[in-house]
Amino acid sequence: MSCNGDGSDLKPLVEGIGTAPDGLGIDLDKKQIYYTNMGTPSTDSGFISRVDMDGQNDTVIIPQGITWTPKQLTLEPTTKQLYWSDREGMRVFRANFDGSNVEMLVRAGQGDADRKDARNWCVGIAVDIKRGRIYWTQKGPSKGNQGRLFTAGIKLPEGESPDNRSDKKVLLDHLPEPIDLDLDAEKNVLYLTDRGDPPLGNTVSSIDLNNPARIQKKTLVKKLHEAIGLALDVENKQMYMTDLLGGLYRANMDGSEEKVLFPDLGDLTGVAVISGSPARCSSAACNDDLCVH
Repeated sequence: MSCNGDGSDLKPLVEGIGTAPDGLGIDLDKKQIYYTNMGTPSTDSGFISRVDMDGQNDTVIIPQGITWTPKQLTLEPTTKQLYWSDREGMRVFRANFDGSNVEMLVRAGQGDADRKDARNWCVGIAVDIKRGRIYWTQKGPSKGNQGRLFTAGIKLPEGESPDNRSDKKVLLDHLPEPIDLDLDAEKNVLYLTDRGDPPLGNTVSSIDLNNPARIQKKTLVKKLHEAIGLALDVENKQMYMTDLLGGLYRANMDGSEEKVLFPDLGDLTGVAVISGSPARCSSAACNDDLCVH
């Protein structure tokens, strides 16, 4: 789906996707949208596709069998690489925009026993190419207050494996159920959705990364309904959020002037935004719709 930043001109871009589209990213140079598809989470059937912004040429670039349940993804335009988290796969990946050179950066667990432990499930992803960092969430059990926010270097340390990185660090733990991330790279502030129970869950929060010795989370938006997607429009100092009850929201990046653009579009997941006046944002519905606002 696609609409303007004020909610006008709502329209479908791609229909009949099937299964479970989730994360979104936009390549403005080539006018293409990337999206993850979780497949059937109980099987290793997830994949990643790319489609033109007019809805044409829907193409799988990461086929089934490589990533189990791909969730949020983000595009890094300077290196022409995409990064994504793999939930039941318990991994963080990187690949070129065309799907080549797939690299595993993090592996939180292996096998069915580890897969049953939701503390290993990687969901959100953000990349800071300037500072050479990646950030990801491991959500933990539903409403379980066992979620964690991690960081590591953008490059795997020489001689080390994705399983046991010496530079892997927990920034925050005991989170209700952290989901998606986005980064204001200029200010070095991370933003996070959390779908756990209130008061700290079903929120959007900011995390100032400038003082590594004092990482704290500040709640900006409350009372979402199973908060999932998040996209910053830094140019316009706004952010867009989705929730599983079908809400698409816009607020200033300080949490003020929250507005419900749509109260019930279906089970919404990923969201992406194109800065402009008015901004154009994009959001993926969990059923058969792709929503690019």
